[in-house]
Amino acid sequence: MNVISNIPNESIALTQHPDYKAEVIRIFRSNLTPKLMRERILDYHENDIAGALELLNRDERGRFYSIMDNGSLASILQYSGQINEFIGELGIRKKIDILSRLDATTAAEYLRQLEKSDRDTLLELMDDDVKREIKLLCSFDEDELGSRMSTNYISIRAGISVRQAMHDLIEQAAENDNISKIYVVDEDDTLVGAIDLKDLIIARAETGLDSITMTSYPYVYANEQIGDCIERIKGYSEDSIPVLDQYNRLRGVLTSQDLTRLVDDEMGEDYAKLAGLSAEEDLHEPLKKSIRKRLPWLVILLGLGLVVSGVVGAFERVVAHLTLIVSFQSLILDMAGNIGTQSLAVTIRVLMDENISGRQKLRLVAKEARIGLINGAVLGVLSFAFIGVYLVALKGQTLTFAFAVSLCVGIALLSAVLLSSVIGTVIPIVLKKLKIDPAVASGPLITTINDLVAVVTYYGLAWVLLINTLGL
Repeated sequence: MNVISNIPNESIALTQHPDYKAEVIRIFRSNLTPKLMRERILDYHENDIAGALELLNRDERGRFYSIMDNGSLASILQYSGQINEFIGELGIRKKIDILSRLDATTAAEYLRQLEKSDRDTLLELMDDDVKREIKLLCSFDEDELGSRMSTNYISIRAGISVRQAMHDLIEQAAENDNISKIYVVDEDDTLVGAIDLKDLIIARAETGLDSITMTSYPYVYANEQIGDCIERIKGYSEDSIPVLDQYNRLRGVLTSQDLTRLVDDEMGEDYAKLAGLSAEEDLHEPLKKSIRKRLPWLVILLGLGLVVSGVVGAFERVVAHLTLIVSFQSLILDMAGNIGTQSLAVTIRVLMDENISGRQKLRLVAKEARIGLINGAVLGVLSFAFIGVYLVALKGQTLTFAFAVSLCVGIALLSAVLLSSVIGTVIPIVLKKLKIDPAVASGPLITTINDLVAVVTYYGLAWVLLINTLGL
């Protein structure tokens, strides 16, 4: 008996996830009055509403902004991946109110990408408390942890009773909903420790806070570089981690959501750097900023490319005497670039561990060299056989000439793969030692350097082996 065929269609339908975005759009495009439309749309989760908003055209989004109250719209935009674009579409009054209602970190990220005059205008029109929070976040560089911290946290004074602490918690919870971890500070706001909400709830009313305060609690400094401490932060499984200023005063926290975004952004930035960019770009980044990111790398690569061309020109006599070898130049260059990029990716991944020792780095170089030697030997033998057969069978060359050229290609390929593996490993290690982000040893840079090495190896071998030794 076919059991599946006896299952009712209704049961199968229940396993399919509803398309809430489509439902929100159908409600929005209906003939309902604005009040009823807003009520029905707000029955859905903000994430689904934000997803639906991204599917609307510009005119429809303008109508959507008008039917939503500012509080609901701010909550919806907080879930959108296109929040900067949508805020930019708002009128000045609505924009200021929405920015004031957003998480301060999100608002600061939007303001940071504006021109200074526009940013100052918006800040001037905001409430003092909101302005103070956003200015604090904007005072840090984009690569510093302080620019990504949240000011949504609960802090209480050291030395009070559990009863008083509960009273302070209730007062602050109206404005700050990140209450799973409560931070204890002294009169100067210097961090003393942290308390789990559960421990505070079950403690006796007259108990002193000292007995339930964790004084050995992880923390970070606001001026620390994100890339330098991201691995250390990931090691803690706390709901939030306090962020301190240079005087050890509590200034904000990194929540679990903040940490997830930090890791995601850092990975995206590393991928961008591997492509020769200084950071991840999006559709809304100003043209001048994108050019400033890319142009320095392109100038460097242009210079290295001219060096490669100059080296090829130095072997002009070899090329003129044996024009056939030019046909296999791209094979050597491509394989060298691919191998170097692989080694670079592996090395950057290993260097993310801040505790890696010098001995381990040497072992990594040795391992990549062995891998390059084995891979190069296999590729060299294959190219020797296939290119030799190709030149004899399809090009009508003599066995001696054909396999002499294929031998040169095979040895050059072995040498280029081995050297590229070592270069792709050593360069990021050296940059790390020089306190330079190893991710800047990008794919294009490694590829260009390996091109230079491969060209010298290939044409040098052709000159020594084919012309001087074999007299071809």
